[in-house]
Amino acid sequence: MSAALPSLKVERRTTTLRELVLEKMRAAILDAHFRPGERLVERSLCEELGVSRTVVREVLRHLETEGLVDSIPNQGPIVAMLDARTAAEIYEIRALLEGEAAMACAQYADEQTFVELTVCLRTIEAAFDAQDHQAVRESTTAFYERMFSVGKKHVAWEIVQSLTARINRLRALTIASDDRGRQAVHEMNRILDAIQSGDQEGARDAAVAHVQRVAEIAGNLLDAGRETSAQ
Repeated sequence: MSAALPSLKVERRTTTLRELVLEKMRAAILDAHFRPGERLVERSLCEELGVSRTVVREVLRHLETEGLVDSIPNQGPIVAMLDARTAAEIYEIRALLEGEAAMACAQYADEQTFVELTVCLRTIEAAFDAQDHQAVRESTTAFYERMFSVGKKHVAWEIVQSLTARINRLRALTIASDDRGRQAVHEMNRILDAIQSGDQEGARDAAVAHVQRVAEIAGNLLDAGRETSAQ
């Protein structure tokens, strides 16, 4: 009789718990439950989340790789601070990649693509109306994932995914600004219209303009100290 295999059940449960905690912590940072610069004390997190210190440490390490947590010598983990220079660089990367993806999507898109992107955009609009900022972030990510996929920009999307947490951190900042919902939907409708009509350059220009506008908003908010430190 062959030796018994290691139990998969325990491993699966541990992985599921870690992912749930990761999602909770990520959302808590994006929704400012934990403020920029705030210390993340392992013991307190264990009590608040109801999980072991091992799980908390693994999650904090993962969040550090995403750029949401910083580890400070002699202090421990804190919620990472956003700065205008880093934000500007992220938006510069977004403009390059999203512009190319929108142009490629306009080249390859069919009617089904338009329908799927329209559904995403209507979901974004409804989420803005409901002030459900988490749903705005999730639906916006879904819109761009589809756009990159149809445009066959798979490696570019992998790069975007590596920045997703920080992109969503910036989205959390900008989508709460006055009248941003109406503006964002209008800007994304321009991208969608160009994709539907097969206007490749128009799609690229609309995508770049959208990123440049939100970059301007984020820069102004950061310069004004809207993302205040907990320290």
